[in-house]
Amino acid sequence: MSTMASQQHMVTAAQMGVQQAAQQQQLSQQQDFDPVHRFKMLIPLLKDSLQNVMTIASLNFGHNAAIDNGRTTEKGNDAAVQRFDKSLEEFYALCDQLELCLRLAHECLSQSIDSTKHSPNLVPTATKPDTVQTESLSYSQYLSMIKSQISCAKDIHNALLECSKKIAGKGQGACN
Repeated sequence: MSTMASQQHMVTAAQMGVQQAAQQQQLSQQQDFDPVHRFKMLIPLLKDSLQNVMTIASLNFGHNAAIDNGRTTEKGNDAAVQRFDKSLEEFYALCDQLELCLRLAHECLSQSIDSTKHSPNLVPTATKPDTVQTESLSYSQYLSMIKSQISCAKDIHNALLECSKKIAGKGQGACN
């Protein structure tokens, strides 16, 4: 009996390990899409890249100063200049990624604020009756809010269609 119990324990432990690995993978995937987390991950890379740019720039500066002062006769060392260009390009690429992360985080925040502004109250669910909030919407209120949002979306859609027909019909001009 003890071998069977230990085998069951091993199987259960293996299943738990697989579940934990799947949860960690899902968490890491969610963090990859989180612009703030990605920003935090890119900052150390940006620091290293800036340090690399400065190091290569100082080496190039020293090398060029030595050539100008006549201490060295080698003028054909273009590898150092190419390395500087490459490191500077890497630095700018990281800056661009950071800018995109910040823009995406700002857009997510704006959408979240708009979402809470236009639908601030939640509908209580039947599965959690103990968490009903006093400011939550009833189901009929929720339905009327959704119907008004659908109506507004249809009005916008129709206005865009009308505008595109006017533009296509005239070939040029503005829509009002």
